[in-house]
Amino acid sequence: MAKDSSKTSVKKDSKTDAVPAVPAINIGISDKDREAIAKGLSRLLADTYTLYLTTHNFHWNVTGPMFNTLHTMFMGQYTELWNAVDPIAERIRSLGHFAPGSYAQFGKLTSLPDVPTTPPKAVEMIRILVQGNEAVARTARELFPLADKASDEPTADLLTQRLTVHEQTAWMLRSLLED
Repeated sequence: MAKDSSKTSVKKDSKTDAVPAVPAINIGISDKDREAIAKGLSRLLADTYTLYLTTHNFHWNVTGPMFNTLHTMFMGQYTELWNAVDPIAERIRSLGHFAPGSYAQFGKLTSLPDVPTTPPKAVEMIRILVQGNEAVARTARELFPLADKASDEPTADLLTQRLTVHEQTAWMLRSLLED
């Protein structure tokens, strides 16, 4: 099968024979909007990963009369968060940008505090996770105007899914704090 040379340009480099040029991204979203959305998704990724680490830490370190319930609940929550980071990072890549992936990058981008050095009591863990899920929901919600303006339905769909999870998780955790 012959290649259509009109669709791929070739750059000559003195160090290599020929390197195919990377085609420009043309998905119907401007470079400026793709960059702004990718930056917002990078913050969402950092928040999600930070909340994942906190939730997993609490799973390991929870104690007290609610141990079994919380240990199991936190495992379900951190598993869901772990499964969420890849689609967020891949959406950033689909928009033509690199996804952050280091602790240093996440630390700069996240709106969540780091997990406490000394594990708190179980009830305080629940409060921290309520606040964390609400913060991630706020970060996701902030992106909707950008996605809407750019007609970026895949990002809007991703944001809707994340909001559903974080709002429901916060509600379930808050329910544990009621008398």
